[in-house]
Amino acid sequence: MSTAPAPPSAAFAHRYVVIEGPIGVGKTSLARRLAAFRGADLVLERAEENPFLERFYKNPRSGALPAQLYFLFQRARRLQQLKQSDLFAPVRIADFLLDKDRLFARVTLDDEEYALYEQVYERLALDAAVPDLVVYLQAPVDVLQERIARRGIRYEQGMEREYLERLVNAYTQFFHHYDAAPLLIVNAGEVDFIGNDAHFAQLVAEIGRPRRGRHYFNPFRG
Repeated sequence: MSTAPAPPSAAFAHRYVVIEGPIGVGKTSLARRLAAFRGADLVLERAEENPFLERFYKNPRSGALPAQLYFLFQRARRLQQLKQSDLFAPVRIADFLLDKDRLFARVTLDDEEYALYEQVYERLALDAAVPDLVVYLQAPVDVLQERIARRGIRYEQGMEREYLERLVNAYTQFFHHYDAAPLLIVNAGEVDFIGNDAHFAQLVAEIGRPRRGRHYFNPFRG
């Protein structure tokens, strides 16, 4: 691990930052470190609480719909709580974006299941808070597979490469068109924002800048 500390004077120009990206890219770990560094509230989707997730990985056809609906209700509940909380609350860092819920649904559900999911989504009449910044972490499928294997969650280990490829492509398409909030697209394939303080400091500096529109960031890997 590098010994270079993140700059203590760094401050975010944003009060609500979302870290996003495909499974294995490191979004939750980064959200945790950013929240700890900034003294921010941490808003996690807590995938491990989904009782249908293991079933989905064992048999995607039978487990996709209940897993997806559980995530939808869970994410909606977390973000409604966020919306209703004190307007003067501190900075918040989240590891999920409600807008991308449909992304997973389209990848995992068949047409009939997706139609049912859409009915549920529309009936929820969601009015989630809009982030001040979305940080989208990108990495190649090979890197995602390596990180998934390294973190060793049992039911993830049989994940098929074809599913990961479809998921990565879906994320790419989703964020190609995303314009609901400022977007920072980060090449996270060859850097370590958790174990390398210099890499983390670079990203903190990027996140700390006021932004509009879409921006790209390729961290220096030294």
